[in-house]
Amino acid sequence: MKRCTSCLLPETHETIQFDENNKCNICHNQDFKNEKINYDQKKKELNELIKNYKGKYAYDCIVPFSGGKDSTFALYYIVKKLKLKPLVVRFDHGFLRPNLEENVKRCQRKLGFDMLTFTPNWKIVQKLMLRSFLDKGDFCWHCHTGIFSYPMWISIEKNIPLIFWGEKQSEYTAYYSFDDEEEVDEKRFNRFINLGVTADDMFLRLNGEVDKRDLLPFSYPHIDLLKKIKSKSICLGSFISWNPKQQSELIKKELGWKGDEVENVPPEYDYEKIECYMQGVRDYIKYLKRGYSRPSHLSAIDLRNKVISKEKANENIKLYEGKRPYSLDLFLKFIGLNENEFNEVVKEHVVSPHKFIDKPNENAKKPNDFNKWSKEGEADIQFSSEMFKDWKSNL
Repeated sequence: MKRCTSCLLPETHETIQFDENNKCNICHNQDFKNEKINYDQKKKELNELIKNYKGKYAYDCIVPFSGGKDSTFALYYIVKKLKLKPLVVRFDHGFLRPNLEENVKRCQRKLGFDMLTFTPNWKIVQKLMLRSFLDKGDFCWHCHTGIFSYPMWISIEKNIPLIFWGEKQSEYTAYYSFDDEEEVDEKRFNRFINLGVTADDMFLRLNGEVDKRDLLPFSYPHIDLLKKIKSKSICLGSFISWNPKQQSELIKKELGWKGDEVENVPPEYDYEKIECYMQGVRDYIKYLKRGYSRPSHLSAIDLRNKVISKEKANENIKLYEGKRPYSLDLFLKFIGLNENEFNEVVKEHVVSPHKFIDKPNENAKKPNDFNKWSKEGEADIQFSSEMFKDWKSNL
């Protein structure tokens, strides 16, 4: 496959394009960020913006929060630097890791804030995971839609119009460029968050297996409801330069935040995607579909920031990508498919010119906290079998 001469991302990366020198548009986006954006001016704009909200509502803003590196840094910055009173809203996708929970507790004790956590119905989540995996080759529909829509419902319910998210998507893809405002709105939600499947679509795809009310946390609120509270949903990364490696070091020092081992991720990136114990499966699916996974993504960021050599990047990619994750068996138990069926589904979602790889390079190591992960919640085998047969008959 063709790869970017600068960051090594392959041509199967979403939204990627290459110039005549095979440098990708994501790298050009970063060049614009580094050379054209005046972050001193952006911080002044941020300070002017928050004057419209600070002290005027029960909470100054909402901060959607997973406890991972980006949302933790955003919360730290909002509390410590901007001196705002946030309501922290957490969507529990069902796979939160023990160390993550400890980090959240430390963060609460160090910063001091009010927090709401919402955990959706596990039986509904299982159905959503299976349907989304079959149709899109991505089982995380419930997580992505819930994380981005549920805080919006809370903002309406509690009349808190300002919502602060973390980094801009333009850090990683070209759905937006750095000169776009990139508000975190319904347009953005439909462009790439929900995989092109709305909650109404999902209701139809599940053939009446769930009540429409069960899908409300995964649906984006109607624009009229958001207009009524004068909603302003924005990325903190629109106003400050985003650097995950530096920010991770800061929250480790200031908050006692701890990194973790993640399946098929080099240990020097212990800050990356530590919150979900299905992350290894997600990255493995990406490797099977697109021929690359998180080590390529992380190396690309470091190459753009000039903190890693191409030799080291290629070494990490070779050593850590494509191994069968230890968590795959647990995932299959949760959705009710066997591994042959799993592979059949992934094959239908392979992105050209990558070719499906029948066997992984080797097995990944057992995660250090695997025995603490929840193993409860086997799938409804009859439902899974019928759904798979229906999917296969429609190919």
